[in-house]
Amino acid sequence: MIYVKAKNPVPAMPAAWVLRRAAAGLRAALLWGATALAGVAAAQGVGEQPQRLQAITLTAGMHIIRAEVAITPEQRQKGLMYRRDLATHEGMLFVFDEPAPQCFWMKNTPTPLTIAFLADDGSIVNLADMKPFDEASHCSAKPVRFVLEMNQGWFAKRGLKSGFKLAGTPFK
Repeated sequence: MIYVKAKNPVPAMPAAWVLRRAAAGLRAALLWGATALAGVAAAQGVGEQPQRLQAITLTAGMHIIRAEVAITPEQRQKGLMYRRDLATHEGMLFVFDEPAPQCFWMKNTPTPLTIAFLADDGSIVNLADMKPFDEASHCSAKPVRFVLEMNQGWFAKRGLKSGFKLAGTPFK
């Protein structure tokens, strides 16, 4: 048997010290991982709750719409973000103080929508289909005070186009 003596022998570490260092490293790795996951979740809107607002009834001919009303800037900003469960005849009506060009996007919105830009009398100025999570702007063809978001295709399935007049309390 040959015995080789190392030039710089490594001193033996007590087992308790080695275990404490390993545990500290594991805690640091878990903390870093949790922080990274929280950052990703926040960026993707995970954990955010959709808002539920007071609703009114609008009509489009014989069709009844239950529209939640977003009046404040905060309500309008959040809109239908994070909403995954929009029933067939439900939507959101955005109400602005004065007619102005209005543009919308689909940030943090998982449900495909059709947006109707509405004149003061409730007539549809223009419609646009919007894809989930798309940050492209969809704008009104002229200044409007009202905007109605519904499930994508809702207007087309009912033959409702520009010029069709919706009825309800907000419209003159």
